[in-house]
Amino acid sequence: MDNSEITVKKVFTWKSVISGSLVLAGILLFVYIADEAVIEKEKMFDDLVIGFFDSITGAGLIKAMKVFTFLGSEMFLIPFYIALVVYYFLKKNYLFGIYILIITAGSTALFAGLKLIFHRQRPEHPVIKGVIGYSFPSGHSLSAFVFSSILIYIIWNSSFKIPLKWILSVFLILFATMVGISRIVLKVHYPTDVIASFSLGVVWVIISLWLLQRKINKANTNLK
Repeated sequence: MDNSEITVKKVFTWKSVISGSLVLAGILLFVYIADEAVIEKEKMFDDLVIGFFDSITGAGLIKAMKVFTFLGSEMFLIPFYIALVVYYFLKKNYLFGIYILIITAGSTALFAGLKLIFHRQRPEHPVIKGVIGYSFPSGHSLSAFVFSSILIYIIWNSSFKIPLKWILSVFLILFATMVGISRIVLKVHYPTDVIASFSLGVVWVIISLWLLQRKINKANTNLK
């Protein structure tokens, strides 16, 4: 086996193939939604999903969704991130602490910039009042997805047993999903806003954590 074959095997691992496929799928899905739902203003899918949630929504569900929306807001996530960064700085793991700041700040800048580009208005008759800004993509949904992904990365690099890692990961995925659903039920975002945010989140998280892992591997190599 020559050096070129070894290099190809290192590059095209099953992890890299899956990650690359997810990034490509995320980009294509985001572009498709942006074109169909925002630029072409195709509303059939949004209307169907909103109609379904309208048919099952009551006072109890609205209260629950307000809780999930709060958990996806800056008021909840920023203090949590500050505590997380401080924790890693105290452990002298400055690289990961700084990367947490970069990933979260970068995702915030990303959805804020995209909102200004697409200028999509929010749904009419929102359940919660005082929500300002454009609708596409959903900032709460992207923030919850990035938050959950960072915690999942931490969990899988911990000493937890495999079954617990899976349980916590599924819980965090469900958490991010519920934050996205809460934005639809409360009528502050269209379903396509939420789906586009999740697809964008997949792209952002995979690329960010891949760069982080490369930095970590390089740092470990230099220590040897």
